[in-house]
Amino acid sequence: MTKPIFGMLHLGGDTRAERLARAQREARVMAAGGLDGVIVENYFGDIDDILASLDWVCQAGLGVQIGLNVLDDDARAFELASAYPVDFVQLDGVAGHLPPERDGAFAAQLAQWRSGVSARVLGGVRFKYQPILSGRPEAEDIRIGAARCDGLVVTGDATGAETDLAKVARFRAVVGAGYPLLIGAGLTAANAAEQLAVADGAIVGSYLKDTYEAKGEVSADHVRELVRAAQSTK
Repeated sequence: MTKPIFGMLHLGGDTRAERLARAQREARVMAAGGLDGVIVENYFGDIDDILASLDWVCQAGLGVQIGLNVLDDDARAFELASAYPVDFVQLDGVAGHLPPERDGAFAAQLAQWRSGVSARVLGGVRFKYQPILSGRPEAEDIRIGAARCDGLVVTGDATGAETDLAKVARFRAVVGAGYPLLIGAGLTAANAAEQLAVADGAIVGSYLKDTYEAKGEVSADHVRELVRAAQSTK
């Protein structure tokens, strides 16, 4: 069985109509190219763009899993996960990003949110652009994060930047072989075999674009290249 690859719908475009049209094109390209799922994310768009894209993706019959990431608004992500048939919610931070005095309340709130939806939760620990404020060792943040969600997402320092394999290995050593661990940034056709030998799947955005940057549009050729590389990894 090959390891799943999920593509990001960044909702780029100059107008609301263009953002929706691009999301529709990109989702079709991703599904036709063999990706296992699409994630609707307001990287460029806003909440109204997410709603329009979710309305379409959830009815389009693409035959892939549907994910959701509402940046900087976890509460809204779970609200939408209760209203739409999404398969999973991605949260950029589930442990390590808050100071101790706020972490307990966050953990309780996250547990409450999770109890109200059937969607799985993929969470970030020491995620790109997230602060490290817990005061805990990395391994402890990883253990706590793994207990708070259904799978962990590990990244490097920036969008499109390759995730350090040593960091991936540290996460794997903590969570063990049976816990889902996904690469969250910088996967390419060139490094897929090496990265997926340690991880269980990946979330990909920039590499799929015609420019290999987030602002570009998804390229069918890049999707096929990545899927071929991923399929060679067991």
